[in-house]
Amino acid sequence: MTELDDLIAALDAGETIVGGSGLHARMHEASQEALRITGELNSGYHPPENVRRLLSQLTGRPVDETVAVFPPFHSDFGKNIRLGERVFINSGCKFQDQGGIMIGDDCLIGHNTVLATLNHDIAADRRADMHPGPIVLGRNVWVGANVTILPGVTVGDDAVIAAASVVTKDVPARAIVVGSPARVVRSIDD
Repeated sequence: MTELDDLIAALDAGETIVGGSGLHARMHEASQEALRITGELNSGYHPPENVRRLLSQLTGRPVDETVAVFPPFHSDFGKNIRLGERVFINSGCKFQDQGGIMIGDDCLIGHNTVLATLNHDIAADRRADMHPGPIVLGRNVWVGANVTILPGVTVGDDAVIAAASVVTKDVPARAIVVGSPARVVRSIDD
């Protein structure tokens, strides 16, 4: 197992990453690679196959040919993003994926969406410590423009998140949520 594998295992287990620790240093090293790759991705026009190639480098895993991303796209880690098939990510999105981002098949992610999977410690003397929490988008989720989804949130299949919402807790399947903090306003079946 590599140091990166150890880091990802700790992040996926929800372990606190202590500021100044070896895992903290490894996370910063991985961030430099992510910044290099996203810098190349965002440096000019790339045909869709080159965008997917760069995303594969960023994530360390194959990206399906049905995935479409409109740059600019930002990630400060990259190695804990998993994309389903037929996913569309519009321009300006920012993925802080250390805690894990799983995006199901057929999801649509609107402009300038922020997926944030880390919280810093509240205690002032431990503020550099980071607490990961995964974000999981089920199948066929539509995330509107300028949405922020916070650590530990799961969004159920077929849900809709209205533009500019801040999602702080789980969203049921087939729900439409809106606001800050986001709240369920109805089901798509109503």
